[in-house]
Formats: sequence, C-alpha cells, structure tokens
Amino acid sequence: MATRSPIIRAAGRGILFALVGLTLTGCGVNAIPRQDEAVKAAWSEVLNQYQRRADLIPNLVETVKGYAQQEQRVLTEVTEARAKATQTTITLPPNVLSNPQAFRQFEQSQASLTGALSRLLAVTESYPNLKSNQNFLALQSQLEGTENRIAVARRDYIQAVQTYNTTLRTIPSRWIAAWFYPDAKVKETFTITDAATQVPKVKF
Repeated sequence: MATRSPIIRAAGRGILFALVGLTLTGCGVNAIPRQDEAVKAAWSEVLNQYQRRADLIPNLVETVKGYAQQEQRVLTEVTEARAKATQTTITLPPNVLSNPQAFRQFEQSQASLTGALSRLLAVTESYPNLKSNQNFLALQSQLEGTENRIAVARRDYIQAVQTYNTTLRTIPSRWIAAWFYPDAKVKETFTITDAATQVPKVKF
C-alpha cells in the first residue's frame, strides 16, 4: 500500500495538471497571442498597400508634369507629401501599434498624401490631352485599385484590433492577460474615416 501511494499521488498530480490545462484552453489562454499575430498580419498588409500607392506616385507626377507643367504647386505638394509619408513609415518605432503618438503621426501623414493626390487628380480635369494619355489612364486605374486595397486592408486591421482589444478588456480574458501576458497592451486603430482618405474617382 505504501509503495502505491507515490504512484497514486503522481497520477493525481498528472490528472490535476491535465484538468488545469484543459480549463485554461477552454478559457482562451491562447486567444491573446493568436489575435496579436492577426493584428500584426493585418498591419503588414496596411503598410504594403500604402507602399504600393507610394510607388505609383513618382510616375503619376511625371506624367501629369508633361501635360500640366504650370500646376507646379500641386505637383510639389504631392511630392512633398509622399516624401513625408515615406519618411514617417521608415521611422516607425517597433511599438507603433501601442504608441498613440507614433500611430497618429503615421495616419496623418498618409491622410495628407491622400489629400494632395485628390487635388492633383482634380487638376487633371482641366487637361483633356492628359486624360486621354494611355500611361496616365493606366496609372490612374492602378491608383484607384490601390485605394480600394487600402480601404480593405484598413477595414481588416480595424476588425482585428477590435477583437484583440475586446479580449484584453473583458473578463475572464482580461485576467488571463494579466497572468500570462502582462506586457500585452491595447492596439491603436484608425480614427480618420475611410471616406476622408479616399481619392476621388476621375471620370473620363
């Protein structure tokens, strides 16, 4: 009987650990890291699409310049806004998603670039020859497609952040975060509406 006691105790501990593990799993102990990774993936897609837009702008500016050299002020605005947005992206801190100041700076720089692009595309309405240029048509179409991708990427990011932040702020997942993930912080999300960041469509 004495020899069985340690075995029984060991088995009891094993069962207890298994029950604790199942309980934690049922409570969603892995939800926080899973959702954190989902937020990071969504954010990467946001950055990819904004970079895609930035890559289109130099060719767009050069094409417009060939037909509307007199619109130098608007062309300069776009070029400067692109440079600022690119610099802001390059210098983003690793904790940007939980850093309100850095996140707002990024958001505002992208919104400024959107505004500059809006003014540039509005100017093109006055130049029929430009509007019929095949290179401009292709760039404008790519830009519109990219803006749609940006809107989708932003939406997916906002949804991922909403899920993650809700997990961190509600019980019992809030307790689990405090116990197992004390460094977990709520993520920042976009405050400027999609409508305000959309480049208006140019009708030909």
